[in-house]
Amino acid sequence: MCGIMGAVAQRNVVPILLEGLRRLEYRGYDSAGLAVINHGLHRMRAAGRVSQLEEEVRRQGGHGHLGIAHTRWATHGAPTVDNAHPHVSGDALAVVHNGIIENHEALRTRLQSLGYTFVSATDTEVIVHLIHYYYQHGDKDLLQASRKAAADLEGAYAIAVVSADAPNRMICARKGSPLLIGLGIEENFVASDAAALLPVTQKMVYLEEGDIADIGLLDVRIYDREGSAVSRPVHVSELSADMAELGAYRHFMQKEIHEQPRALADTLQAVLATDGLSPAVFGASAAEVFARIDSVYIIACGTSYHAAMVARYWIEGIAGIPCSAEVASEYRYRDSVPNPNALIVTISQSGETADTLAALGHAKELGHRHSLAICNVPESALTRQSELRFLTRAGPEIGVASTKAFTTQLAALFVLAVVLATQRGRITPERLAAYTDTLRHLPAKVQQVLALEPLVVKWAERFANRQHALFLGRGPHYPIAMEGALKLKEISYIHAEAYPAGELKHGPLALVDQEMPVIAIAPNDLLLEKLKSNLQEVRARGGELYVFADQDTHIADDAGIQVILLPGHAGPLSPVLHTVPLQLLAYHAALQKGTDVDKPRNLAKSVTVE
Repeated sequence: MCGIMGAVAQRNVVPILLEGLRRLEYRGYDSAGLAVINHGLHRMRAAGRVSQLEEEVRRQGGHGHLGIAHTRWATHGAPTVDNAHPHVSGDALAVVHNGIIENHEALRTRLQSLGYTFVSATDTEVIVHLIHYYYQHGDKDLLQASRKAAADLEGAYAIAVVSADAPNRMICARKGSPLLIGLGIEENFVASDAAALLPVTQKMVYLEEGDIADIGLLDVRIYDREGSAVSRPVHVSELSADMAELGAYRHFMQKEIHEQPRALADTLQAVLATDGLSPAVFGASAAEVFARIDSVYIIACGTSYHAAMVARYWIEGIAGIPCSAEVASEYRYRDSVPNPNALIVTISQSGETADTLAALGHAKELGHRHSLAICNVPESALTRQSELRFLTRAGPEIGVASTKAFTTQLAALFVLAVVLATQRGRITPERLAAYTDTLRHLPAKVQQVLALEPLVVKWAERFANRQHALFLGRGPHYPIAMEGALKLKEISYIHAEAYPAGELKHGPLALVDQEMPVIAIAPNDLLLEKLKSNLQEVRARGGELYVFADQDTHIADDAGIQVILLPGHAGPLSPVLHTVPLQLLAYHAALQKGTDVDKPRNLAKSVTVE
């Protein structure tokens, strides 16, 4: 949440900062601002989107060789100009910040007693005044002042600091929030996400927890939490700048829905490189770790939690290992029974989700020894803190509502279930070959489902004036129904709930009438006949049914029931196929309602605060 961009160069950095903010806007879009050093400090801010900031820059004019910028998702204080970053102190010092300072109230009281006046409701303003205080009451060294201020902060932060007194120097630091440095030729950059750096460099350094960096034109010095100079590895990003561009699509969500066949193919490429599914795809020590575990705990948030719920069916059904799925924000605050022989699996698109990281730390404190991260970002905090890892190759996901990250997570979790089962001797060679073949053909099958989009559009037209919807599924398709409901409410603002279809008669059936559309997932599996009975319960109450069904389910259009038949089958990977039309339904319903698909109200991508 929130996006940071900074640059020190021998050219005007304002266009670089604005382009970086555009690429970071999915992390927050309540307000935006920048500050540049040019014979003094010049700050421009705007409430609303980055486009409003661009208008302000055009009006005022902006030029400088050193600057920082920020796009905000509001936590402390409303989304107003006064609360927008950067925040300044003494007219010469500016700070941008991601995260939450938990002791900001005590610091604010302390700073007010020292004579500082606060003009915002943010927790960030205490940071800039703290740095200013230590700068004025020390040896006027920006690095040392920033280090002393950071020592006073409790909570999570990623910060970038500039001062008119140091026109070619930027200080940045991180604790609990991601921050990385981009290396150029006689210019350097800082950002909270690699996507912002791609237009200027592919050489990046990821700061570790507690690091503070002194960034100049020609060099970058990094110090660890103890103050010792350290060297962090330089990574060359495999991403290209155009991967984060909209291209011919109307929205990033639409683009990312249609990128799923490629994302799945890229994710599975290494897995399918050999005839058997090898534990090595999860790490060099995976075979040894998997041999020792006796259960699996999967911890995640939001859409990733829905992937965890599907995986529970796969891991228990295919591998025969007890598995539970946990909401990360709940797991760390309840009394649980630790099992050192359990495998802790964390799932996160960004790898920086605060609740998931905290849950992993909590699990380790309880004595859990083995951890696996399933993540889309190679150098994220989650992958660095986990014993094993599996990288989904979804590429940048800009739309706030997750799509391709979810389906690649499902693919990774299915591979995990099969690998665990193979290692335990629970799968015959014939069955393993069948699973491998299903994985190999999965991208093509998803492409076939995408061809149903015109049919889904017609359904979406009927949803535009609805206020509520029910989603039904059974078995591993119940979490897919939950995901479909989440997508619809996220971007169209239609209230939606999901239930196991068998639970309909235990309460939710009271909601069903002609104004309540009911969306059902009907794969041809062992629960099909049970599901058909549940659908009849809806029809008997005058409900309006919309069913995504497999070809041979013998469910057809009739009075009160609309059916879209999915092409082909994917066996146990059917949840992946049934996810796609639900994504399309949410997307086109949002288009009909005229909502901001990529930037839904009150939400942001990469939730790095608790």
